[in-house]
Amino acid sequence: MSDARADRNRRAGTATLRPNRRLLLGSPALLAGPAVLVARSPAIASVPDDPVQGRSVAFEDSFASLDPDIWLAGPKTTTAEPGFYGRSAFARITGEEGFNPYAIVDDTAALNGKALQMTARHIGRRMTVPKYYGNAHPEYQWISGNIQTARRDGTVMRGWRNGYFEARMWMPRHPLTWPAFWLMNSRSILAPQTSIEIDIVEHKGFEPTLYGTYLHEWGGKDVHHEGVGVPTGVDVTQGYYRYGMLVEGASCIPYFERRPVIDPRTRRPVAWTIGRAGQLDRDNDTFWMLVTLALRADVRYPSPLEPEHRQAHLRVDYVRVYQ
Repeated sequence: MSDARADRNRRAGTATLRPNRRLLLGSPALLAGPAVLVARSPAIASVPDDPVQGRSVAFEDSFASLDPDIWLAGPKTTTAEPGFYGRSAFARITGEEGFNPYAIVDDTAALNGKALQMTARHIGRRMTVPKYYGNAHPEYQWISGNIQTARRDGTVMRGWRNGYFEARMWMPRHPLTWPAFWLMNSRSILAPQTSIEIDIVEHKGFEPTLYGTYLHEWGGKDVHHEGVGVPTGVDVTQGYYRYGMLVEGASCIPYFERRPVIDPRTRRPVAWTIGRAGQLDRDNDTFWMLVTLALRADVRYPSPLEPEHRQAHLRVDYVRVYQ
């Protein structure tokens, strides 16, 4: 999480190009990092040791293909802004600027031998991506990927109110990469003031043994933010690991490798309260999923940009929902 100085630096660096995804909803960001911000926890009886025990798979995509009936590729689904953030433009499913960042690759480390490979590539020239703020800015002339199970007209192809949401991912190691697996509520598309964002994992490519997980309720007078840095004890840029979140009613509980994330202050499992849970239920609202490979804009741009840093890959073995 960022301290006050880092947050001031971030806002100063993003005022012109609006590169942070949370600025799409008009609120300050909480950034993953070694410092920790953990807010109050709900009064729940217990945190399950195994989030899938007693549950069955309600949805699974092992990425034999990138199915457009499930996933929309391109800018984040929102009506508040064009849907870009960070230092790269998110490509549509057919690609941008002659480059397609989405590929299904053979991978013996993936459970079914296939994985979705999402690539960030430096284009290095003026671009013409529609409504992208960084086309003419040398540091922002990158193409990367974002897929989601919802459309800008409010259609949600796949969404669930409750469940255990999990992705098995292999993170890139890079000075700018910012991959994420996250959730948004359905009403947020057409009514951004109701937005609930659950960041199951946000990773910085230069912190191989740490990631951040967050709950954000944006807009209105009831804004609410929670978050924690998660020391993994392993290098997540060297293989696949499972990142999950159990959402049940008002409870929101993060997991790494199906083990509860621990609050470093209390040494107890993290469990947050969704303040708008009652509103979710009244509106029959659901959560839809996003998988993103962004590039951070709150860190110094590499100078020079080394040849090995002109491209980076995120691999996704599967995405599952258990109920």
